[in-house]
Amino acid sequence: MTLTEVSGRGRQRGIPLKWGSKEYRLDFLPKMKIEVVVIDEDVSSVVNAICKGAKTGEIGDGKIFVIPIENAIRVRTGDSGTSAV
Repeated sequence: MTLTEVSGRGRQRGIPLKWGSKEYRLDFLPKMKIEVVVIDEDVSSVVNAICKGAKTGEIGDGKIFVIPIENAIRVRTGDSGTSAV
């Protein structure tokens, strides 16, 4: 698992900020990007756990993208496939 602090925007459309008498719009909001690689058999349970923990019912709960990983190689040992995960 990798956690990365990122900036982005979805349907929130940014937030208005005031500095003195001027108003600015911050289009990118701070977000947390989580990348998880799991074996195929665990995908559903991991997706369900993330949804259960992250869902507030409000805009900004996030999105989950499930993509195939062709292979994984542990550089230190040379292991590949599921043994590298």
